[in-house]
Amino acid sequence: MKIGKLSTSVGLDIQTLRYYEIQGLLNEPKRLDNGYRDYPENAITRLQFVKKAKLVGFTLKEIKELLAIQVTKDEHTCQEVKVFTQAKLQEIETKINELSSIKNALEKIHTSCCGGNETAAHCSILSALES
Repeated sequence: MKIGKLSTSVGLDIQTLRYYEIQGLLNEPKRLDNGYRDYPENAITRLQFVKKAKLVGFTLKEIKELLAIQVTKDEHTCQEVKVFTQAKLQEIETKINELSSIKNALEKIHTSCCGGNETAAHCSILSALES
């Protein structure tokens, strides 16, 4: 199938498909005599895997690792995949905690500001950021 049809089938633009091909997430397809890419039907399944993995927070590098496992399932264990996802969960939890701290600090300096029409010379937000 040509790249336009593949793009429509999976809901990704053509530039993204080409990028995924360069990154090794999508196998380079054979070329037709006219030079057009001719993707196999299983490219749809592979790209759906990539899209779902991105939706749950995996990076393209991590997705490439998961695809390597997925392609050779018989050579890997569920435990390997679980450990992989556990590491991602831990990373997400750390980010959530960091964002929560940032939110609390921002709320604190935001609340301390009167928000009046006077000049910003004595703005508590700017003072908090300067100190």
